[in-house]
Amino acid sequence: MLRRRTLIKLAGASPVALATPALHAQAQWPKQPVKLMIAFPAGGPTDLTMRVLAENIAKATGQQVLVDNRPGAGGTLPAQQLQLAPPDGHTLAQIPLGVFRLPFTQKIAWDPATDISYLIGITGYAFGVVVPADSPLKTWTHFVGWARANPGKLSYGSTGVLTSPHLTMEDIAQRLNLELNHIPYKGSADLMQAILGGQLMAAADSTGFAPHVNSGKLRLLNTWGEQRLAKFPDAPTLKELGLPIVQASPYGLGGPKGMDPKLVQRIYGVVKKAMEQPNHVEALARYDQQLMPMDPAGYTRFARETMAREKVLIERLGLMRPA
Repeated sequence: MLRRRTLIKLAGASPVALATPALHAQAQWPKQPVKLMIAFPAGGPTDLTMRVLAENIAKATGQQVLVDNRPGAGGTLPAQQLQLAPPDGHTLAQIPLGVFRLPFTQKIAWDPATDISYLIGITGYAFGVVVPADSPLKTWTHFVGWARANPGKLSYGSTGVLTSPHLTMEDIAQRLNLELNHIPYKGSADLMQAILGGQLMAAADSTGFAPHVNSGKLRLLNTWGEQRLAKFPDAPTLKELGLPIVQASPYGLGGPKGMDPKLVQRIYGVVKKAMEQPNHVEALARYDQQLMPMDPAGYTRFARETMAREKVLIERLGLMRPA
């Protein structure tokens, strides 16, 4: 009887609710601080918005959510670290689209399709290409013309090798018969410092560039969504420029393989409420991001379908690892 009363107090629920094993299991998470690994450096759009989400989860659960930035390797390090973590829900990771390209670009001992517990889809990015405000590349037409006249000399930066900005730019270059000079960085913050410091001619990034465009330091040549961004109505989409490409690079949260389905549902429910809070929605809006929710089943299906599409792209770009 004493143990029953204790569980009721901890869960904040009625005896009837605690009578079901599923809710009993849910009440056990989190039992300790949760580590949330982010695939990009501190200070960039992903880090800033994910920290708001982490704070919301902490408030909802009464446990700390410790943000652990793991930049590099095209955003795949958190997913790789999940392979070493116990499936108890206390180690979670952001899963960028680059994770689904990993088996096709390097030899790994695990499979993103089966070795991650997909918990919830959260959002995606708004991408574009920017140049310094004083650049002679005034429009995308100038960009393409200069690149064709100077093969291999137009330098552009991205947030890392095999990230969505990198592969989309290579896709664009292949379609337009351009030879570009790609320079990878570990994240948006480093990339913006480089282009503002005159080290690059262009940058392909999510809208971490927005403040610098608004301040007049950078010029936006195009965006990569289905429609123009409301914040930058003068910047054409790739589709408007004759390129049949839309790239939002959706991401969400994953956990280690083998998580209990009841635990997966508990985390999904907590995170879904946390991401729908006004402060998180507002944080996303600052970077032209919108909620793109997917439940565990939908996110798992998305992961497997995306892997199939990314394999086709990697093959077409000639980036497949040797068999």
